[in-house]
Amino acid sequence: MFSNLDLCRRLERAEGYACAQFAESRRRLFPESRAEWIECAGAFVVFDGVGSPVTQSFGLGVFEELTAETLDVVEEFFFSRGSASHLEISPFAGVAALRLLCDRGYRPIEICSVLYEPLPGVTAQPGDFIEIRVVGSDSMEPWSDVSARAWGHEHPRLQGFLRESGSIIFMRKGGVCFLAEFEGTPGASASLCLHDGVALLAGAATVPELRRRGLQNALLDARLRYAAESGCDVAMMVAEVGSNSQRNAERRGFRVAYTRTKWELTC
Repeated sequence: MFSNLDLCRRLERAEGYACAQFAESRRRLFPESRAEWIECAGAFVVFDGVGSPVTQSFGLGVFEELTAETLDVVEEFFFSRGSASHLEISPFAGVAALRLLCDRGYRPIEICSVLYEPLPGVTAQPGDFIEIRVVGSDSMEPWSDVSARAWGHEHPRLQGFLRESGSIIFMRKGGVCFLAEFEGTPGASASLCLHDGVALLAGAATVPELRRRGLQNALLDARLRYAAESGCDVAMMVAEVGSNSQRNAERRGFRVAYTRTKWELTC
């Protein structure tokens, strides 16, 4: 399995689908949020609230050539909801797409690595003191608490978003939630979203007091096994370029498919 346009399209669709379902779930639970999504030129365009990390597009320029007319539609979608236009652009969109964004006044604000691993891969069973389980709605509160505490430690500005996210993730179509316990104490959470043979791994975090005990490795193995058993042939994750998350993923066999740039245009 090589990094090419076909793989890029699969990965972008999988992540876009996961974020669209997140917004769909938020709209059901919080109708006042005005969460919404559309498909445009083969891409998912998602609004999950102003300032939400989910509010952006996925796949523009890789299914169809990016045009000014397409950007008109996307920008109207975001601007009419009070949000800046945020576009995740793969290098497979081509130089012409980047030139068009520059001409319209967009500026780059983030760079991330999109990583992939063919399935099934080699996984290990958790250590003697670690238990991994798939959790249902009856475990929503402990999962949400662990996730919020783990992510909130390093991203305090996202506390409000994180506290709401637990119930939204549980309601998301195609999503599966995992909880890791160390000696019976919940300490790490993660999620998985399955779409068209692609398993998107996201949301993995450990509370500060239980780090460096192997919980994240165990969660990664458990999700890869689950994805392979569910018929997926490739797993993906997205990480900040050069981050610990990227290094850990590469140690476990993930490869960088491409480096993606997030572009912004304010209304």
